[in-house]
Amino acid sequence: MAALLTPNRALIAFVLGLALLPLFAAQFTVTIVNYIGLAALVSLGLVLLTGIGGLTSFGQAAFVGLGAYATAYLTTRHGMSPWGTLLVGMVITTAVSLALGFITLRLSGHFLPLGTIAWGISLYYLFSNINGLGGAGGIDGIPPVDLFGLELGSSRAFFYVIWATLLAAIITTQNMLDSREGRAMRSLRAMTMTEAMGINTLRYRMVLFMIAAQFACVSGWLYAHLQRFVNPTPFSLGQGIEYLFMAVLGGAAAVWGAVFGATAVSFLKEWLQDWLPRLLGATGNFEMVVFGLLTIIVLHRARDGVWPILMRFIPQRELAKAVEPALPLPRRDVPERGSEVLQVINVTKRFGGLVANNRMNLTVRAGEVMALIGPNGAGKSTLFNCISGVSPASEGEIRFMGQRIEGLGSRAIAKLGMSRSFQHVRLNQDMTVLENVAIGAHLRGRKNFVQSAWRLDREEERRLLWEAAHQLQRCGLGEHLFDTCGSLPLGKQRIVEIARALSSDPTLLLLDEPAAGLRHLEKRALAELLAKLRGEGMAILLVEHDMDFVMGLADRVLVMEFGEYLAEGLPKEIQTNPKVLEAYLGGVDE
Repeated sequence: MAALLTPNRALIAFVLGLALLPLFAAQFTVTIVNYIGLAALVSLGLVLLTGIGGLTSFGQAAFVGLGAYATAYLTTRHGMSPWGTLLVGMVITTAVSLALGFITLRLSGHFLPLGTIAWGISLYYLFSNINGLGGAGGIDGIPPVDLFGLELGSSRAFFYVIWATLLAAIITTQNMLDSREGRAMRSLRAMTMTEAMGINTLRYRMVLFMIAAQFACVSGWLYAHLQRFVNPTPFSLGQGIEYLFMAVLGGAAAVWGAVFGATAVSFLKEWLQDWLPRLLGATGNFEMVVFGLLTIIVLHRARDGVWPILMRFIPQRELAKAVEPALPLPRRDVPERGSEVLQVINVTKRFGGLVANNRMNLTVRAGEVMALIGPNGAGKSTLFNCISGVSPASEGEIRFMGQRIEGLGSRAIAKLGMSRSFQHVRLNQDMTVLENVAIGAHLRGRKNFVQSAWRLDREEERRLLWEAAHQLQRCGLGEHLFDTCGSLPLGKQRIVEIARALSSDPTLLLLDEPAAGLRHLEKRALAELLAKLRGEGMAILLVEHDMDFVMGLADRVLVMEFGEYLAEGLPKEIQTNPKVLEAYLGGVDE
């Protein structure tokens, strides 16, 4: 049975079924399947925007309207070819989505979906009140699409255009998500980590917003030439909510969930509209009440949607997993051993009236391990955040490779060759170990999302994954390449973070409590790895509470207390320093 249900065979059977359906199905069935294809295309955009990017939008129906009205107006009023209006509609949608996205995507929390509601309503009333667009009466007389001299005037003929477009969108979406660009998109929920890996989160949110808008625009263009008539009603806020419900029901992060959700909602809506008035003895939009209840049930019982649940019951053939060998990626020039890589000069960090770091100074040189220790609350991680640009310093100067960086964000600093791990593990728990580590190599790739969608990035992708696999082998996690990160214990997840940081080919490596959660042998292996990196000329700054680990590895140790400098010196000097013994080493071990 597993052999019968392999993904490739299932896809072939699905495509064959689609090809034969217009030849044998009733007209009503063909019509509703056409509308399912149109809705699935919009829902697919919401899978990217909401499921992948974490950006909830209620306004996608407005972009459907842009595509529909662009072709309706230009074909009927100016006699343009439908194919030409498709390009014009996509250009208009790109401009509108960029303008709206620039404003909307800077919002967070509940303000973001409220913003999408606002512009969704605005565009709907724009369609309704512009006389040139026919007002509430709409535009009729839209010409049919002509393909290679064949007029696609019937719904049966147009069926193939709709579903070919949808399948092409699904394939390109899957290709894009299975790439360097896709990994960046799938990491957008963890914005602090993503920016620290050099990824421009606003850019990728804009890309997702634009792609989702383009899918909706194409759906609107198809809708207009299928119906041959448009009016504002199908592009209302209520329809936008229905599209979002399709994505949530099918599986907001599942590409094929868009098709399942559109199918389930469309057939259920037809059935409810037919039977509910008979049962209740009254007419009305009672199906919306049922959809509201279903939404609550899905959010409670199946937050990932129905499609992932269905996939658990379908046997899958286990595919051989391996990373294809590839040429190594280019590496940075290693600074001269002993040269100053990082200088922190009188850095102060304030949070309102609280001074977390007060006039801190330190220097890290190439080919050494510098340890930063102190009690919990001493301000060590805060100083890390200042150095790496996660939380900029209030005062002072920070120099990295001779360049002042205190005014730069974490993304810009990552490009210069600094990488880090975090005190609290920041990984995408649903992605594999290999994919998480490959995020660290993001800046070492150049292919864009268009090239990824059409598989023009395969050589670069092999090199990025080969680099990630190499770093995991160095860190002792070679047997976990294809495990999901959420299945690993906390200690190994910390090692994954270190491998991710190493994939960026850093000059300076910042490690925040790397040994926390590790067993004795794992700590020893980590110490050997860091010693090897030091021997290769890398500069390492680490925060750690395990004194045996620190004193056996560090070349120099700096001690902090209450956000201030307490002492600095060789490990042996720190172990005998009276101030340090009183404040930390001789006190209660945290």
